[in-house]
Amino acid sequence: MAGLFKFFRNNTREVGFGWVLTFLSSFGQTFLISIYVPEILKTFSISNGLFGSIYAVATVTSSIIMLSVGHLVDHKPVKKITAFTVAGLAVSSFLFGISHLSIAILIIALIGLRLTGQGLMSHISLTVMSRYYELDRGKALSIASLGYAIGEAIFPICISTLILWYDYEVAAMASAAFLLLYLFRLYFSDLDHFDNDLEMANKPSAISLLKQYKDLLKTKVFYILMPVSFALSFTITAVFFYQYVVVEDKGWSVSLYASFFTVYALTRVVFSIFGGVLVDKYSGKQMFRVYLIPFTLGLIPFAVFNSIFGAMAFLILAGISVGMAGTVKSAVLAEVFGTEKLGTIRSVFTMFMVLSTALGPLIFGTLMDMGIQFESILLVTAIILGLIILNAQRIRKIQHA
Repeated sequence: MAGLFKFFRNNTREVGFGWVLTFLSSFGQTFLISIYVPEILKTFSISNGLFGSIYAVATVTSSIIMLSVGHLVDHKPVKKITAFTVAGLAVSSFLFGISHLSIAILIIALIGLRLTGQGLMSHISLTVMSRYYELDRGKALSIASLGYAIGEAIFPICISTLILWYDYEVAAMASAAFLLLYLFRLYFSDLDHFDNDLEMANKPSAISLLKQYKDLLKTKVFYILMPVSFALSFTITAVFFYQYVVVEDKGWSVSLYASFFTVYALTRVVFSIFGGVLVDKYSGKQMFRVYLIPFTLGLIPFAVFNSIFGAMAFLILAGISVGMAGTVKSAVLAEVFGTEKLGTIRSVFTMFMVLSTALGPLIFGTLMDMGIQFESILLVTAIILGLIILNAQRIRKIQHA
């Protein structure tokens, strides 16, 4: 750990940039947008199901757009692409603030929030950290990924307070203003050192991009990496979306369960840091083989135990896997594919990740509507994840780029 603190001290400005982007990605993440949902339902007089469908469509649309813009981080100056992304997130937040005028504006705002927030902000941060660092890639990624946990701790309190004191429109406008402040700060930042390894070629044509994507889909490693990457975001989003169904069915205290999230957040922070140390020590490939195991095991007590401490066990084990996820996935992509076209490669995986966050709640909800118990869904999911972990073991035979 001493090496991690020394690394941070010597690279504060560089890894701080990555941290800020993951921190600001909160404005497009489900956990923050969900706070607005009750007010949106009242404003438009729509059902949970209809809003869920709108949100799913917006998320899927943003994931598709990622394929056409994610490669830009490979051959455009980091400062320029970051500025456009932050500006896009600010505009989307502004549109969210005036979405009461039209449901069409709401849909456009959601697409923008999901694309620039959850998609591009994270994509730029983790791609740049992976490309700029090699020997200390794990440490850089782990520090950058801490932005997610800090955002989860701070922004829900701020946004819910603004909604309580004023309304959701003011909260969204305040978010836009906050992002514009960072955009102003970005103007005076020197990020040229991140551009040394850029492929400064012209923007690739749609045909060449399509060929690169087809070539990726033909590789063996894609079908080793994708299931693990897809499965965690798919399952964690679905479980958190419907977690209170289990809480109510088991008769657990809602307030006590909610308090357990402090333990989840702390575990996630610790393993976000510790995961980077492990990646640098053992490699991303080695950690990729095991990082999903804690989350998979955690689903079992959550489904089976009648005691609320089964939920605590799940949240602790989920925090371990989620904490390591960003670091491990980004590191293994750089190790396997190299860094020359890492933005293009990551855009495909980011697309599937964003898509999974839309499909998770939709599929789980459909199964529940069919009368299948949530506990049964969790146990079957754990079995499927076990098979995916077995498939991930094949990564040890893949050569480094």
